[in-house]
Amino acid sequence: MPETIDICPTSDLPPGAMRTVEWEDVEIMVVNCNGELLAVEDRCSHDDGPLAEGEIDGAACTVECPRHGALFDLRTGKPQTLPAYVPIETFPVLIEDDVIKLEVD
Repeated sequence: MPETIDICPTSDLPPGAMRTVEWEDVEIMVVNCNGELLAVEDRCSHDDGPLAEGEIDGAACTVECPRHGALFDLRTGKPQTLPAYVPIETFPVLIEDDVIKLEVD
């Protein structure tokens, strides 16, 4: 059964904003991509680099790993360029009473 964790009020994450949270031993990056709230594991599947330190393209909803340039789709977690070829985990985002929440398990 998934657990729901509170992230922040919706007003704290306007379009273009990002924040990271930790749940158990997983770092999660939550991004407001032009009004669409998305959450992915903050770890490049190529070399475990922190994706939150990379460049986010809000129009394409992608993040580029700052270490070797692998590009990941923030909606699906799938890599779009090498050297990464394994998807990263994605997490469902909910909004309840103007609070952003994640489903984790």
